[in-house]
Parts: sequence; C-alpha cells; structure tokens
Amino acid sequence: MQLGTGLFTGQRRPDDDRSMSELYDEILTLGRAIDDAGLDSAWISEHHFAEDGYLSGTMPTLGALAAATSDIEIGTCIALAPLYDGVRLAEDAATVDLLSDGRLTLGLAIGSNPDEFEQFGVPIEERAERLADQVDLLRAAWSEGPLDYDAEFHDVAPDVTVTPKPDRDVPLMLGGAAKPAVRRAARTADAWCAPSKLSLTGIEKRVEDIRQVRAEEDIDGEFTVYALQHGWVGDSREEAWETMKPGYFYIQRRYAEIFSGEPVDELPKERKQELKDQAIFGTPEQVADELDRYREAAGDDVHCVFRTYHPGVGTDAMAECIERLGTEVAPKLR
Repeated sequence: MQLGTGLFTGQRRPDDDRSMSELYDEILTLGRAIDDAGLDSAWISEHHFAEDGYLSGTMPTLGALAAATSDIEIGTCIALAPLYDGVRLAEDAATVDLLSDGRLTLGLAIGSNPDEFEQFGVPIEERAERLADQVDLLRAAWSEGPLDYDAEFHDVAPDVTVTPKPDRDVPLMLGGAAKPAVRRAARTADAWCAPSKLSLTGIEKRVEDIRQVRAEEDIDGEFTVYALQHGWVGDSREEAWETMKPGYFYIQRRYAEIFSGEPVDELPKERKQELKDQAIFGTPEQVADELDRYREAAGDDVHCVFRTYHPGVGTDAMAECIERLGTEVAPKLR
C-alpha cells in the first residue's frame, strides 16, 4: 500500500484573515512536509469562480510543488478535463513532469458544476465526450512526432508537433463512481480514483469490474487504484475529530454549494453525522487499522490519498498531522 495526502485547495474560510499569498505558501510548506515525512504523494484539487479562492490554477501550483519537493508523486485529484484547451494542457502537464523528473500523475474527471461550464462556454452535456477526447489528445500529443490525431473538440491540425515531450508516459488517472466512469478508466487510463463517498464494498465491486473489463478486452499494463478519504491523526479519536471538524465541515458545505449551484448555509445534522462516520480519525494505530481495510477492498497495491488538508485548521497542525502520518501510520501499512 502507498499513502499520500492533500488535497490542497487554497481556500480561505471567512474566519481566516490570511492573504491568498500566505495560503499558497502554506501549500508549499505542507508539500515539503509530505516529502520530508516519507509519504508517497501530494495532491491538489480544482474549482473555479469560488468566493473563498478555491484553487483554480492546477499546473502553476504543481510546478511550484515540483520545485519544492524531491521524491513524492504530485498530481491533480481531480482536474476538470472538459474545461481545458487540450493542447495547452498537454504542454503544461509535460512541462510539470519534466520539472519534477517524472513525478506527475494527471487526474481527470468530467466535472459537474453548471456555472463552471457556462462561464467557460463549454456545453455541460458534452462533458463525457470531451473527457474522452482529452485523453486521446494527450496521448497523441505526448507521442513522438506529429500529433496524428483529429481532435473532436479542439481545432488543431493533425500534422502539428506538440512540445515539450515528456521523458516517459505520464500516467492518467480518471475519477468517478458511476459504472460508465469506472469502465472508461479501465479502458483508457492508467489509474482510477475512488471518491471518498464510496464505501469499501462499493470500491471492491468497482475494482472487480475494472479487472474484468481489462481481462476481457486484453488490456495490458499497470493499473493503479487510488482511494480518497478525509481524516486526521491525533492523540485520541476525540482530539483528532475536534481538530479536523471545522475545516472538514467547511469544505463539505462548500462542495454542497459547488455541486448543487445553490447556497448552503449549514449542513443538515444527518449529513454531519454521515460525514463523521465516513471519515477516518484517531490515534496512529486507529488510523492505520482503518486504512488497512482499503487493502482488503482494492488489493495490496492500493494508493490511499488521506485528506488531511482541511481549510483553516492551521499550518502547524496540518504539518504535525502529516509528520505523524508518515512516521507513525505509514510504517504500519507497508
């Protein structure tokens, strides 16, 4: 099992008086902490037009993380593929992979917020087809020689050569819990990411489906399963929960607004309890025991992305949690 953390969002809670530059400096500080702790990966997320400054510039942020770290895998979890110009995404992702000496994983998904699609002038009903086109365009752009691909949604000549070329095949990870999304990942990507809302049983069923699709269609090559879950490492379950709760509930309320397009003043009591039941928190031993269940659901090589970045919790607290995740939890899982 591999173990990473994030997802950096750069959000500023209403009760946080720090500047945006301070919040982005926090991302780099925590990126270095992940590297120093001996963890396997660090991840960023993406949304647009958010009043709290939710991170929108994925490639610049990954470039900065590439420079700030030495060993860890870095990636998007998840970039909103339909909103990108495919050629520019290929150029920027290849650049990040070169700057990081081959440490990028590019996670992509179809997106869901109607306002983001409207403001970018992208028809939301085309999102699945645009994601598929992006995957094919990226593969073609990174291959040797001219593009040799007639993109459906990008006006680029097939005889153009996109540069720079990465020194390796940059892994593509696709997200989504629905059967079409999971099977799309199995057929066209190098990895699939299970969202945090999925139960272990749900992950197990989808992993079985992925294996079946790849076996039936004789698809070779390595395939990685990533699993997301929010949590915290502390001295006790109560202390860990009380530390992560404000930032965790804040980001979940904001997700409810982003995905619905409607304001959400307060999460319902039932939803808060559901979120608490879903999260993994407690002592290093308790967290390790819970994370080890993902091995049973997805296999020994599952890559858990343990979300310890909760907006407004504080840089020092998150850095300490990351250190404990690397030194007290990860060794129990490897």
